Amino acid sequence: MGFLVTTLIFLVVGIIASLCTRICCNRGPSANLLHLTLIITATVCCWMMWAIVYLSQMKPLIVPILNESE
Repeated sequence: MGFLVTTLIFLVVGIIASLCTRICCNRGPSANLLHLTLIITATVCCWMMWAIVYLSQMKPLIVPILNESE
């Protein structure tokens, strides 16, 4: 999968998790804000971890050096 497709998947999962939290855990405005903040933070952190790993494989920093005898 490409970078854009997986980014959209993370976005959709974050929106669905936010809606589920609003429906299932409706305890007041401050608790709802805390839950929403935690979900958005978790989604962004997971996406950033995936994006860093995905993009680091495109241009690795360490290039293997081959011996001519091998």
